[in-house]
Amino acid sequence: MSTHLPTADDRDPDSSARTERLRQALLAADFTADGLLDLLGAPAYAALARSETVPALRATRGDGPLETLVRLFLLQRPVAERRAAAALPVADCLADGWLVRDGDEVRATVDVRPYGGPEGQDWWIVSDLGCAVGGAGGIRGVGETDRAQLVLGVGGASTTLAGITARTPVARALDLGTGSGIQALHAAQHATRVTATDLNPRALRIAALTLALSGAAPADLREGSLFAPVGEETYDLIVSNPPFVISPGARLTYRDGGMGGDDLCRTLVQQSAAHLADGGYCQLLANWQHVEGEEWHDRLRSWVPSGCDAWIVQREVQDITQYAELWLRDAGDHRAGGEEYAARYDAWLDEFEARKTKAVGFGWITLRKSGADSPSITVEEWPHPVEQPLGESVVRHFERQDYLRVTDDAALLAGRFRLADEVVQEQVGLPGSEDPEHVVLRQNRGMRRATKVDTVGAGFAGVCDGSLPAGRILDAIAQLVGEDPVLLRDRTPASIRMLIEQGFLEPVAAED
Repeated sequence: MSTHLPTADDRDPDSSARTERLRQALLAADFTADGLLDLLGAPAYAALARSETVPALRATRGDGPLETLVRLFLLQRPVAERRAAAALPVADCLADGWLVRDGDEVRATVDVRPYGGPEGQDWWIVSDLGCAVGGAGGIRGVGETDRAQLVLGVGGASTTLAGITARTPVARALDLGTGSGIQALHAAQHATRVTATDLNPRALRIAALTLALSGAAPADLREGSLFAPVGEETYDLIVSNPPFVISPGARLTYRDGGMGGDDLCRTLVQQSAAHLADGGYCQLLANWQHVEGEEWHDRLRSWVPSGCDAWIVQREVQDITQYAELWLRDAGDHRAGGEEYAARYDAWLDEFEARKTKAVGFGWITLRKSGADSPSITVEEWPHPVEQPLGESVVRHFERQDYLRVTDDAALLAGRFRLADEVVQEQVGLPGSEDPEHVVLRQNRGMRRATKVDTVGAGFAGVCDGSLPAGRILDAIAQLVGEDPVLLRDRTPASIRMLIEQGFLEPVAAED
């Protein structure tokens, strides 16, 4: 693998002008997420995500500018220089190192992948050759030279983190472990200043390329591990897709954190409070161990620093054999000889046995620095489909926790609520029966939760339009069902709190 990287120096007007000409050429050729889908078609587009290139090669047999760019930057195939000159400013790309000449052909030095921004922006994510899809094994495979320093591009983890991140405007944002710069690129849209760090200096170079080529403001790029590069600085938003893989050793910088077990994720969570401004969010992806004799919920609760609310969602759990096999394939170890593969597999299982690890969880961790004496800490398992983006849902989750923390039952019954958007009611029971066995409220947005409620809960939720206090609604229901209104008021607040906490009901402010 070549260690050469292009330059895109925002301090040099000539370099900035050349980068802008390249950007305009990509736009003119429709080398965008939508243009790529139109050219390749859905099957070939999906095949690329599985590291299968033959359909895309067949779809780019023409000599138009878009086909040329796909072959150069996505499929990493050399093309004739005269053909490349019809698609992009070859002289600029040679000068800045996006392309290198090989006889009468040119080839790309990096992978450049179209990426659609949340508001329809046309962006491009730069990564090392072969590292944009399918993991570090690459769409064609790259050599082992400097493999530990490889920088990956867009993947499921990075897009998941981008989707769950709160996007309220902030003054200062930190992308810790920036990699190819995806999170920094998103943050640049709503943060006045973005700082991006990485232990790998190659990643910082590539992140700068991603930002420049996508037309974003440059970030403050700093080299170092965890929070060391930022000293005592604080931020309104911290995002991180860290090297969270629990592995024996630290062979690959992009995935292996270099600490034992899940210590890197725990350390990141615990140290983040000191770097959050009041009301600030820290959002990251993580792996955590399921340890014999320990409850995983309690284990993760112990990570949360004082003064912070937390929402931790476990999305997936793998047993230790599945987990080891996944990351052995990621490193290409399955292509090694049988004895070598078995030895590496055995090392993973030795590591898990020593730590009494029986499974590994994956999910999202969101902290908010509330300063509350009694912080809200929610740890849950939710493996079901969700609707991205979830950033607004994250913000609303913590707003609801604030409300519930300061609202006693008397205030709750005096409050007014409205049913959240796109909540539907389902009745489950035998066909022809007069009454349902149970009633389910289901969200069609956000987390897409479902919860069972009784007749009173279903009736209460259905009436909530923000016009009447909760207590008056309960009194009316009590009269309808022939129940003592005092007893109903006593037993219902817990159910109302649950519906608020899970987002089925939203408090209505007095001024509304």
